[in-house]
Amino acid sequence: MDDADLPNPQAQTQNPNLIQPEPQAHQDLSPGPEVVPTVGLDSLGLDNTSNGQSAPMGKGMRDKFPSVLLRDFVTHTVVAESPSPATPSPQHPSGTPYPIAHYINCDNFSVHYRKFLAAIISSNDPKSFKEAMKDVGWQKSMHEEIRALEENGTWTLEPLPKGKRALGSQWVYRTKYFSNGDIERLKSRLVVLGNHQEAGIDYHETFSPVAKMTTVRAFLAIAASKNWELHQMDVHNAFLHGDLEEEVYMKLPPGFESSDPNLVCRLRKSLYGLKQAPRCWFAKLVTALKGYGFLQSYSDYSLFTYTKGNVQINVLVYVDDLIISGNDSAALKTFKAYLSDCFKMKDLGVLKYFLGIEVARSSAGLFLCQRKYTLDIVSEAGLLGAKPCGFRSSKITD
Repeated sequence: MDDADLPNPQAQTQNPNLIQPEPQAHQDLSPGPEVVPTVGLDSLGLDNTSNGQSAPMGKGMRDKFPSVLLRDFVTHTVVAESPSPATPSPQHPSGTPYPIAHYINCDNFSVHYRKFLAAIISSNDPKSFKEAMKDVGWQKSMHEEIRALEENGTWTLEPLPKGKRALGSQWVYRTKYFSNGDIERLKSRLVVLGNHQEAGIDYHETFSPVAKMTTVRAFLAIAASKNWELHQMDVHNAFLHGDLEEEVYMKLPPGFESSDPNLVCRLRKSLYGLKQAPRCWFAKLVTALKGYGFLQSYSDYSLFTYTKGNVQINVLVYVDDLIISGNDSAALKTFKAYLSDCFKMKDLGVLKYFLGIEVARSSAGLFLCQRKYTLDIVSEAGLLGAKPCGFRSSKITD
C-alpha cells in the first residue's frame, strides 16, 4: 500500500466507504423548548371546515409544550420560530442558560498557563473516520501513520489462511500540544480491535505498564520537595517496537484498499489494540533502561531509579509517556539523548499535562488540577449547560 491508496477528497466517490454525506439543510440546534408538530385535519384527508366554521380540535390535535422544569437544562432540541407567549424562554447570548464560564475561571493562573489551558480545552478531535475525512489535516495525518507503519515493517500483505480470522481496526484521533499550549501535530493512530482476540490463539500473556496514582503523587511530591527538574517525553509509536510472536491477521485499515481483495495484513510487529502489545513494548523499554543502569521497583514495575555518585534520576512510565526527574541537568540531558538513540522519542519539555492532570509549578511547589478532565466528563454527560447546584463539603481536620 502507498499514499495513493487513500483517495483524496476529489476522488472519494470512487470508494463507497469514503463517500462523504451530502450537505443537509441548515437546522437551528440551539437549546430551547421542544417543538412537537401538531396533526391537522388536512393531513388526514378531511375537510377542516364545516359551513365556514372551524372544526373542534380533538385531544391529539392540541398544541404541546415542554415542561417548565426543562428550563434548567439544555435539551438540544429545535427552537420554535414563534414561541407561545404563555411559555416564554429566557434569552441568553450564548444560547446556554447557565454557561460554565460564569461559575469557574482561571484568574489565579498566569497568562502563559491560561493560554495552555485554553488550548487543551478547546480541542475537538474527530470521533469517526468519516468525520476525519472532511479535514485535510487529518487526512495527511493518516497518510503519515500508514507510512510509518510500512517503514517499520509492521505487516506484510498475505492471503488469509484457511481457518484463520482477520481482526478489524479503527482510527483514533488526538491533538498533541507543546508545553506552551501550541498545537504540535494531529495524531492519527491505527488501533486493532483486540476485543475479538481469542486467548491461547491470538495472544498468551498480557501486561500493561500503568503507573499507580499513588506512585504518581509520590513521584511529584519528591521532585517538588527536593526542587528537582521535571521533564516529559513521549515515545513515537511505542507499541511498534515490540516483536510479535503469535500469528495474527488484520483487515486492511479503513480508507485503504489493495488491488487484490483477498489480501489481509499479517502483523509482524505489535500494534495498538492488541492485548499483548503493551507487554511486548514494555519488555523492550525495560531492557533499554536496565542497560543504562536503572533499577526497577518491586512495589510498582513502572518506576525506575538510577543512582551514580551524587546523580539521581527517577523515571515513571505510563504506557508510552515518561516522566523524568533528577538533580543534575547535564545528567538528564545525557539520559534523554540515550533514549532518543534507542527509540524515536519526542521531548515535550517541562511537565505540564500528564494523565489528565494539569501541572503548574511555582516557587511554592506544584499545583495539580484536573479541570479539563472534569469538564470532559460533564460534557460527555450532556450537563455542561445545566444549572449548577451548591453542596456542603466536609471540613478538613488535621
